[in-house]
Amino acid sequence: MKKLVLALMVFATMNLLADDINLWKKSTLNEIVKRGELRACLDPGYMPFEMKDKRGRIIGYDIDFGKKMAKEMGVKFVPVSTAWDGIIASLLTGKCDIIMSAMTITQQRNLKINFADPYVVIGQTVLIDKKLQGKITDATQLDKKGYTIVTKLGVTGEIVAKKFFKNAKVVTFETEADAAAEVLNGKADAFIYDQPYNILFMSDKGKGKLVHLDTPLTYEPLGWAIRKGDPDFLNWLNNFLRQAKEDKLVDFHGKLNKKWLQDTDWLKRVQ
Repeated sequence: MKKLVLALMVFATMNLLADDINLWKKSTLNEIVKRGELRACLDPGYMPFEMKDKRGRIIGYDIDFGKKMAKEMGVKFVPVSTAWDGIIASLLTGKCDIIMSAMTITQQRNLKINFADPYVVIGQTVLIDKKLQGKITDATQLDKKGYTIVTKLGVTGEIVAKKFFKNAKVVTFETEADAAAEVLNGKADAFIYDQPYNILFMSDKGKGKLVHLDTPLTYEPLGWAIRKGDPDFLNWLNNFLRQAKEDKLVDFHGKLNKKWLQDTDWLKRVQ
């Protein structure tokens, strides 16, 4: 009887090992290593995370993180420029291995894709026309008929705008730059978008022309997205992120935050 139980245990263990091996063979991480390339989908119009410099090269926070990730894998980093409204579909159809495009982790998106742990936490803030300074001191005061709120199509800003501003008119645009320009040109009263972008916009084009209501309306963790059913890749990403954040000797994460989220020297490369 003992021999039978032992044999069954050995058989079960072998099956589990076989399942693990088969899972690894199907893993995107395994495919990346074999191919020698890490293909990352991103929409290069979101400063400072991904954008094009004067020479047309894609640069930014996510690009540097992607290059570091690829280096640790021993492969080449390949950014795949993708329109935002089709970025999840591109991942699911295998056009890229991962989304590295400052994507907010939401429960709705999580039904389609898996996320690694957050690498940055941001929130939505509001830029208003300077003529409203003093009159509008809190974003909620914009929720009245007669006010026009603009944001980018298909992002968290659109969801938040429609949730917070039910009485105001909400208009969306293909890019955040086009939406913000509406406020600059006096065609809209306010622009709602991610805090890092708004801070940078105020240090440049919005300086002296707009007012930043900088108290975040939301809590938004940003994460890398991958296809479902890939625990090996997810495990690797979370361990890589933990090492990048916690290794204070190298301080990659601290230097990255300073370069892209605190300093504005990089603006000279895109203007």
